[in-house]
Amino acid sequence: MCQSLGVSKSGWYAARSRAPSQRDEENARLVTRMHSLQQRHRGRYGRRRMHRALREEVGVINEKRVGRLMRQHGLQSRLRRRFRVVTTDSRHAYPVAPNVLARDFEASAPDRKWLVDLTFVATDEGWLYLALVLDLFGRKFVGWAMSERIDEDLALQALVMALEWRRPTGELMHHSDRGSQYAANDYRKVLAARGITVSMSRKANCWDTQSKIASERRSDLTRAGIGQAAFALTCRSASGVPRALPGPASVT
Repeated sequence: MCQSLGVSKSGWYAARSRAPSQRDEENARLVTRMHSLQQRHRGRYGRRRMHRALREEVGVINEKRVGRLMRQHGLQSRLRRRFRVVTTDSRHAYPVAPNVLARDFEASAPDRKWLVDLTFVATDEGWLYLALVLDLFGRKFVGWAMSERIDEDLALQALVMALEWRRPTGELMHHSDRGSQYAANDYRKVLAARGITVSMSRKANCWDTQSKIASERRSDLTRAGIGQAAFALTCRSASGVPRALPGPASVT
């Protein structure tokens, strides 16, 4: 080995008995801290986020050094799975409503403008679909429902929760996309029975609903926040399938 590497035998034995350098000890402490951060954040920290976190704790540190240590010890962030889940199916025969909201996302009072949408959360048991009703006054969730199926019943459960919890009495506008869940007859009948004005986004234009909910500058309205809220509101049934806890909860 010494002949192959071109080192002396005395140098080899000296290296084996030499104490770790100050740099090696610093790296060991950094790696220990990196392990702790990755465990806390479920392996989501990449080089840049890890560098920012360590810089707040230990001060000046080179980002390339952080990346090198992460590669050497297998601490890279988990790669986000590439997937595309379609939650809006506008190819149906149901009638659609005009865009009455017209991107006017300001409300003068509670229960005047509701935005509804469907999203999804990846779990170890498959997709968990989440229906949301957002009151534009105060940006507060007033209704929600979760299911392993994305259908009209899921959207209707969220709407019924919002109606029973808030019991709106004034003029209320309900804005959604053109998905079949919101254009279905039973769903529209519930809205008509309450005298609620129906508004729908223009075709193939997500900026009218979904992006408005996702772009709110509050952590509870991001997809990650929605996922955390979903898991906070679920428990395991006897079959192991996530199900919603009964009754409204204070998710704002």
